[in-house]
Amino acid sequence: MQKIYKKENSYHFLDGTALKLLAMISMIFDHVGDNFFPGQTWMRIIGRMAMPIFAFCLAEGFAHTRDRGKYLMRMGLFALISEVPFDLVTARKVLEFSHQNIMFTFLFALLGLACFEKLTEKKTRTGAAAGAAVLIAFTGASLVLGLDYNMLGTGLVFIFYLLRNKAHILRCLGGAVYHVLLRNMGIYWFGLLGFLPILCYNGKKGRGLKHLFYVFYPAHLLLIWLVRTYLMQH
Repeated sequence: MQKIYKKENSYHFLDGTALKLLAMISMIFDHVGDNFFPGQTWMRIIGRMAMPIFAFCLAEGFAHTRDRGKYLMRMGLFALISEVPFDLVTARKVLEFSHQNIMFTFLFALLGLACFEKLTEKKTRTGAAAGAAVLIAFTGASLVLGLDYNMLGTGLVFIFYLLRNKAHILRCLGGAVYHVLLRNMGIYWFGLLGFLPILCYNGKKGRGLKHLFYVFYPAHLLLIWLVRTYLMQH
């Protein structure tokens, strides 16, 4: 266990696997509510928790993976696989290029971190400045490219990664402040609920379910589209 997750803090009881499962459950509530129960705001409120948790898990995954090339390739592959189900659900088209699925957002964040590490590996002032500029550029570009959660999604991954060696509560606070600055209207306030399970993270990866999210994301979108299509035809 990392030093920043102290054993005496009994609220650190969730590992990485548990966080991902919570995020997936939250996402199901969000997408089912949006597509089948639009009047049930509480389902969308629960759904706000998913993105911050996934962003945190992504930053942890990038920091600890043994093969970042495979990590990037896996995220890129499933981003491509997910795009058609995502467009069918959100735009009711096979392909729609103005809004891309969250896996492209996470892929973009990973690419930004890879560039940042390359620029800052020699620990010079010039490298640090270039690395910071790259992260800012990637954050802004995510908005221009129409990535899901754009600046919030990429920025949270960057913050969680950059603060990974700080006290965990400060890491959560940094992400929460950034979230408030970018999403402070309506139900988006409830995204802050996602920081509660993150705060309970114990620094452990967890066991099993390594690739579950990659399969779950396009699969649950496809299932939602199939059920919705069936209901519309009957």
